[in-house]
Amino acid sequence: MARLEYATMEWLWDSGAIRADLPGGETLNSQGTYAAVVEMLSRLGKDHWEVATCVASANWLFWTLQRHAH
Repeated sequence: MARLEYATMEWLWDSGAIRADLPGGETLNSQGTYAAVVEMLSRLGKDHWEVATCVASANWLFWTLQRHAH
């Protein structure tokens, strides 16, 4: 059975704060608008992360990402 890893990413669009939390405690931070979100998701995609879910409320979007464990 394939083992999955999970990560999270959030964007507070009014402050432009983007943060991804990866397994092992690694955190990626960025600032920006829509283009910066696309850049961060593309960066994570290069490491085989895929969006599993996304939720939103007010000024906040939160993604759960998954990939097959190495």
